[in-house]
Amino acid sequence: MMSSSAPAPAAQGAPQHLRPLRRLTARGREEAHRVASPLELFFDLCFVVAIAQAGAELVHAVAEGHPGQGILNYAMIFFAIWWAWMNFTWFASAYDNDDALYRVVTLIQIAGVLVLAAGISRGFADHDYMGVWLGYVIMRVAMAAQWLRAARSAEGPERRMALRYAGGVLLCQVGWAGLVLLPQDARGWVYLVMVILEMCVPLYAEREHTTSWHPHHIAERFGLFTIIVLGETIAAATVAMKSALAEHDALAGLLPIAAGGLLIVFSAWWIYFVVPIHGHLRSNRQSFLWGYGHYLIFASAASIGAGLEVTVEQAVGSSHLSTVAASAAVTLPTALYLLTVWALHARHFKVGIAQQLVLPVAALLVICCTFLGHWAVPAAGLVCALAVATGTTLTARMAGRERSAKAAAGAA
Repeated sequence: MMSSSAPAPAAQGAPQHLRPLRRLTARGREEAHRVASPLELFFDLCFVVAIAQAGAELVHAVAEGHPGQGILNYAMIFFAIWWAWMNFTWFASAYDNDDALYRVVTLIQIAGVLVLAAGISRGFADHDYMGVWLGYVIMRVAMAAQWLRAARSAEGPERRMALRYAGGVLLCQVGWAGLVLLPQDARGWVYLVMVILEMCVPLYAEREHTTSWHPHHIAERFGLFTIIVLGETIAAATVAMKSALAEHDALAGLLPIAAGGLLIVFSAWWIYFVVPIHGHLRSNRQSFLWGYGHYLIFASAASIGAGLEVTVEQAVGSSHLSTVAASAAVTLPTALYLLTVWALHARHFKVGIAQQLVLPVAALLVICCTFLGHWAVPAAGLVCALAVATGTTLTARMAGRERSAKAAAGAA
């Protein structure tokens, strides 16, 4: 993909697009041919490292018989990863000028992601969040610097909005210090309060003026990150399968898990991208709900890969989990993914009760597959594939009826 740069006004001296430093001004929401830049793609790729670390620790916690604590730690750390990514994504959609300083600050944010990833293991094992917090400090201070730079080039309501963003980011970062300074018993409450405050910052900052984010660009960015998360799921499941085959002669038991996992991931991709969502993102109210809801989409998609690893370990006897518990590690995040994609994406384009019920019913059936023993994962994969086939068939039939009606009207 090629980067799309905002048109710059003409100036004396060197051409504006060749200057290493340019004013950080808002881009147009109606800008044509807006696509993800190479820097944004590199940014996403580096976030996969942190997601992979969190997924590996989740697998370890669940396989060792501590699913509750593992899921809680995973949810906390995944929020830090997702929120930092989302803040940058929406900012870049409105203010990316791709000059030298913008690139350097973005690379600093990437360095923060890697520091956070390095601290994930200690966060899971010892509840020591110093590394995670330090990486978050690097990312968020860099983000505040970007907002301050945007404020310098703005005036009026737009300037106040940028300053509110910068101030809110920095104040919340002070609050996150409670995860490393306060006693362990208080950290859960600190986390809950700070999550609420973080999510209120955009609502507060954009009361008077909204950022000029680009609907098509935002939809593409979220779609690309979904692909990356699903790719990480396939990679994690492949590594688990390879290790199991190298140590155990259990091919007959592993092939159904592999087939079911592939059907789940392929169906997850199909369901997310079956309709273009950018036309639905017309206001901040719609976009905030849609963007915040992607926490569940990304987290559940990444958890499917961890669940497949747990299932493989249970199948070869490396885990003491029951078959039902191991199956639930796959079926529950799969059902959550189906429901959240339906709520955020599909329901806006479904016509009639039959189309609307496809994904909710599929999610319920996937949960029921949990109790099918060693056939739980392949059965869940078949349910997901049937949901895709059913939805495609219903849509094709409706399109056929519409064409027939138009033809009849034209003949009349």
